[in-house]
Amino acid sequence: MTTRLSLLTRLLSLVLISSFLISCKPHEPGTWKNDKIESGIRDDFHKLNDQVIEGLKANSKLKMDGLMSKDLIENPGRLRLIELCSNHLKDGNYALLDEYYIVNKEKGDKTLESGDEGINNYSFKYTADTREMYTAFFIPKDIPNKYLISAVYSKYDYGWKISQLEVNPYTLNGKTAPQLLEDAKELYAKKYLLDALNNLKMAQECIVPVYGWKYPGEGEIHDLELKVVDQINKKYVYPFTVTQVPTRPRIFGISTQKTAEGVYPVVSYMSTVKLKDVKGLQKENDNIKRVIGKIVPGIDQNKKYVYYDVFNEWPKYDRSVDRYEMIDKLK
Repeated sequence: MTTRLSLLTRLLSLVLISSFLISCKPHEPGTWKNDKIESGIRDDFHKLNDQVIEGLKANSKLKMDGLMSKDLIENPGRLRLIELCSNHLKDGNYALLDEYYIVNKEKGDKTLESGDEGINNYSFKYTADTREMYTAFFIPKDIPNKYLISAVYSKYDYGWKISQLEVNPYTLNGKTAPQLLEDAKELYAKKYLLDALNNLKMAQECIVPVYGWKYPGEGEIHDLELKVVDQINKKYVYPFTVTQVPTRPRIFGISTQKTAEGVYPVVSYMSTVKLKDVKGLQKENDNIKRVIGKIVPGIDQNKKYVYYDVFNEWPKYDRSVDRYEMIDKLK
């Protein structure tokens, strides 16, 4: 009984805090960003954010239910969403990227513009379901592959509650989708086709860090990707033999591998050298590394690693096959 009363008391406390927090008279209709938000109101929102981050870190259904809107609580995927946010909060300390306090004149679909973000300018489309709303975007510090946690709060008659919560990729290799697109353009100009394609694929993965978010150059990513893929298909017909290497390995795929340090290319090839012959595999791989930059221009440039997967039999869809993995450390 004591435990149940204790849990109930904590839940009621969260409800009361979120209900009476930020109770000052709202502004006239408008949007305020970051330090343009009135300091007292901003401080109260930050206290609310602290509760949310604490609840997500703890993967606590109890704490989060006290902070969510009725509609969000009824969402069958909310427990998985809380768990995903909790997992990504372990990536490092999260800090505010941007925050917005919004007073809507009327209900309906609205769009806010980030402004002053340079290449990373974005718009954010949202549905104004209440007069007052607050949006906070959080990202981790000092890691290359960042996930953005977004929380949209609405002020209902039962208090300030999260009406939208998401977690999605924001950067890969430390770069946003527009930055990855610019890199892809430069790589394409150098005829580093596979590197350009990898950057475009990463840009596609980061293009919508939260539903409603839109970058101005979004269409360019798709258009350039079509052009690059067309040229790659003409230049590389898999599998192809590395004739410069005596053992004549056959490259049948070049993909990417996501690691804590970034995203790096993976060269997969068939070898006649048995996987048990480690010295033989390493000698063959040394020979491949000497010529890979000529075969696939750019693949061994401006990155920390290139990964190699060696096979003696073709990979199967219905079962795994043995492979030998090697890493070429370039820096």
